[in-house]
Amino acid sequence: MDEPIRIVLADDHAVVRKGLRLLLDSERDFQVVAEAGDLESARRYVRGHHPAVLVLDLNMPGGSSLEAIPAIREQAPDTQIVVLTMQQEPVFARRALGAGAIGYVLKEAADDELVEAVRRAAAGESYLNPRLGARLAAEPPPGPPDDLSEREVDVLRLIALGHTNAEIAERLYLSVRTVETHRAHIQQKLGLSSRAELVGYALRRGLISEGSR
Repeated sequence: MDEPIRIVLADDHAVVRKGLRLLLDSERDFQVVAEAGDLESARRYVRGHHPAVLVLDLNMPGGSSLEAIPAIREQAPDTQIVVLTMQQEPVFARRALGAGAIGYVLKEAADDELVEAVRRAAAGESYLNPRLGARLAAEPPPGPPDDLSEREVDVLRLIALGHTNAEIAERLYLSVRTVETHRAHIQQKLGLSSRAELVGYALRRGLISEGSR
């Protein structure tokens, strides 16, 4: 008999984890070896159990899941990562896959897609929610202006829309310190210091519209 596909399941909501585990345990060739409720536990269980697949919620306590993906892949290159999230914006799928995840599944479609995504991931094959895949194909990302990274563009847009550093951190799944660092880099690259100047720049470059402020 073939070895089962070993899975670490990481989601900060116990009720959600229970439902997902029932779904995964219903597959005879799956074995959930650990459940994690925060990023540090997820990292620890990956190191300890060497799963074939880590199912990772994008919004986890203990840091940014997006920022954690490359580190997890580096420490456990044989573990594939399937992101499970409520985020339906293509930008998050693009970033997750770019960071090293092999699958991206929406929670609303988990009953239909997660099993297939995990099985594909274990075989080294990618999986992307079909609707998101179509949107990604139809909306190629624009190149970042003035040497700003894509993440800096997103931070700049939210600054211009009036969000605080804490709100930006929550929206982008970053730490407040990381947002502050991005903000400092943006101001340095653009030679701008005040929010009013950043708003003006964002308007001129079409990053926001006049009516969106």
